[in-house]
Amino acid sequence: MSKDKTIKKIFDLRLLRRVFAYTKPYKNTLFLSVLLSLVLAALVPLRPWLIQKSVDTYIHNSDWNGLIWICALQLGILFLESGLRFWFMYRVNWLGQTTVNDMRKAVFRKILFQNLAYFDRTPIGTLTTRTINDIESLNDVFSEGIISIAADVLTIVSLIAIMLITDWKLTLICLSTFPLLIIATYIFKESVNKSFQRVRNAVAALNAFVQEHLTGMYIVQAFAAEEKEFGKMNDINTEHRNANIKSIFAYSVFFPVVEIILAISLGLLVWYGSVQLVHYTVTPGVMIAFVMYINLLFRPLRMMADKFNVLQMGMVAAERIFTVLDSPEHLDNSGTIKADKIKGQVEFDNVHFSYKEGIPVLKGVSFKLEAGKTMAVVGHTGAGKTSIISILNRLYETDSGRILIDNVNLHDYDIYSLREHIGIVLQDVFLFSGTVYDNITLRNADIPLAKVEEVGKMLGIHDFILSLPGGYLYDVMERGNTLSQGQRQLLSFARALLYNPSVLILDEATSSVDSESEQLIQHAIDTLIKGRTSIVIAHRLSTIRKADEIIVMDKGNIIERGNHQSLIAQEGEYYKLYTAVEKEKEQEVI
Repeated sequence: MSKDKTIKKIFDLRLLRRVFAYTKPYKNTLFLSVLLSLVLAALVPLRPWLIQKSVDTYIHNSDWNGLIWICALQLGILFLESGLRFWFMYRVNWLGQTTVNDMRKAVFRKILFQNLAYFDRTPIGTLTTRTINDIESLNDVFSEGIISIAADVLTIVSLIAIMLITDWKLTLICLSTFPLLIIATYIFKESVNKSFQRVRNAVAALNAFVQEHLTGMYIVQAFAAEEKEFGKMNDINTEHRNANIKSIFAYSVFFPVVEIILAISLGLLVWYGSVQLVHYTVTPGVMIAFVMYINLLFRPLRMMADKFNVLQMGMVAAERIFTVLDSPEHLDNSGTIKADKIKGQVEFDNVHFSYKEGIPVLKGVSFKLEAGKTMAVVGHTGAGKTSIISILNRLYETDSGRILIDNVNLHDYDIYSLREHIGIVLQDVFLFSGTVYDNITLRNADIPLAKVEEVGKMLGIHDFILSLPGGYLYDVMERGNTLSQGQRQLLSFARALLYNPSVLILDEATSSVDSESEQLIQHAIDTLIKGRTSIVIAHRLSTIRKADEIIVMDKGNIIERGNHQSLIAQEGEYYKLYTAVEKEKEQEVI
């Protein structure tokens, strides 16, 4: 992003309006915050003015009773201002956190309902950053951004106004150092902005590097690459340190410079004010008040540049967040037919599909699977087997053609009710952090443990689960790393079957498990596919011999179809696949 474009984000009213649109449910709090900023701006110059009156009127005239009353008034205003400032800071930060909470939910909900193709093109780390870091930056827009800047500007205006009313000549003398302050502030803002950009880039690089290497620690250690990878991490970490040090250096220079400019302003005040004091054109009370005015004036000015940087970064984050929210790649759920009862008849009618435009994966696939029957899909890697099941439950959208379930077009169904009738077991099993029970039910508290145990017994895995510490309450940890691949596969199978689907899909469900786990799954398949429409995709042809029909895929086309015996008799592609698998088995035995 160019420098000019980045700076322009501060004043992007369109983005600001969209951000503040999320405060609409809390408009009373927003109105209160604005009102409090006005009241505080009016109260700030009041105490110096009262001190001026105390010195020039009551102390000068030895009016001790009046002095007591005005001191009491000052004490009351001090407590009032402190209380209002506390309430202002609390409500502004409450508004920020509440708005951020709503926006984070909106972003995550948007992500949940995106097409799966969106995740193929968007790195997970990017979406994580949008959901966590970028939205957190927006909180600063409220706590240290636009509202806080507006309050500071009002305070500065009220202070300068009261100073001009009191003594305009003395005010101009005190403010003669402002050009120096403006120059120093601009240089500081630019320097810190560049440093913040470097820090954010370094943090993103660190997050990506650490996440990737923790996930792939097995490979790092297996190839003795610890020192080499540590060196790479050290380079990224050094860049992060240097970026932070540059930012620290800018702060370390800016604040002493501001103190010097403040001291010069006070020195000019003392020099000019003393001369006027001698000639009785300025009172002692005015001199004391102006010292306080200048200190109160420089306090918000010190932080103004920093707050503008915060606002600028918030606007950049807002643009990234709204890019996610404005993404058109959401699931089109325009179907109105509720899939209350599904028999399970599946028909593909001249279906074309591609993950990327111009690179077809399925080329006019057509078949019909009767309800309660089992179809096996075989073929080499990349033949289009998994694509068939990906579009069957609309994880991806087809390019052309029709998919019918019970003679109803897939797009006419309410997709969420339809998916409740489709169970799927994938080769790459993903388990969430939590218990075995949580992973099988997907944290559906309405499903009792007895029902889960019933499914476990049906699959023959009940005893295996009970052998785990805690049984069904055993914590599988992140990604199920405390379980073997076969054990994770069995839990995934139980997860799919718990909801008693009308259509059961097994995608390479036994390709990465040991023979004992495969026997358990094979037993479950034989028991559960009876009366259930099943689509089985497997490299191990032993799992599909009993299928009612087998289709052989090659480069997105169906090249053979029939049952096991008829395809073997044809001695075509299926015969070659089957023969190759049998040879692999013989070699394993040898």
